[in-house]
Amino acid sequence: MLESSVFYLSWMLIIGGVVLFWRQQRVCALYGRYAPGQGHCWPAGLAWFLQEVPALLTPLLLLLWTEEGSGSGTGTLVLLCTFVLHYSYRSLIYAFLTRGRPVPLRIIVFSAAFCGLNGFLQGHHLLHCTHFHHTWMTAVRLAAGWFLFLVGLSINIHSDHILRNLRKPGELIYRIPRGGMFEFVSGANFLGEILEWCGYAVAAGSFPAWAWAFFTVCSIGPRACHHHRYQYQFEDYPPSRKAIIPFLL
Repeated sequence: MLESSVFYLSWMLIIGGVVLFWRQQRVCALYGRYAPGQGHCWPAGLAWFLQEVPALLTPLLLLLWTEEGSGSGTGTLVLLCTFVLHYSYRSLIYAFLTRGRPVPLRIIVFSAAFCGLNGFLQGHHLLHCTHFHHTWMTAVRLAAGWFLFLVGLSINIHSDHILRNLRKPGELIYRIPRGGMFEFVSGANFLGEILEWCGYAVAAGSFPAWAWAFFTVCSIGPRACHHHRYQYQFEDYPPSRKAIIPFLL
């Protein structure tokens, strides 16, 4: 029963990713600069905290409720910490530093529910459905996945810092980001997050992890392309920059 829920939730991520990718060929996801102005909106910091924190708390609660010695091996904890590390940054650091636009309440509710479900999927699968052999800790796959995740996290954090300092507190204007991976792509923060979850999937080597990486690519990859087209309203925008993949796309 529990393993079947992992299977179905993973396929829901894949199908949802395909739907989002198709939909964003016509219109960008409605948040940030693309969010509609009408409706009840909450401050960006509070909104990001509320919508991201379920993905942090759900795996930790599952770990707390898991019996000692059951699903709590070193390999499981390493991957669980990898997942939690990203959402610790998103919900506890990024949320309180962001200067973004207010977020509509319906988007907060939808995002919080989604993050909670994905947190359950990844945490439950790691804690209750997988077993890692002791040799897994020395496998090349783990080293490669962790390296890719940490590179992506570093790019993500640095890109957020650049974007946050593009404007003064209270300003809502947009400027050309410069420095770091923004010298190569318009969506450097999106590239960082994609690398994070691809690295996580490489290290875990599981269907739910790869489903989540696929969903991430489908959901924020097109958004990076929308950003890229938006930036061309600036006359001095660097023509050599790509949207999401340096030198290619």
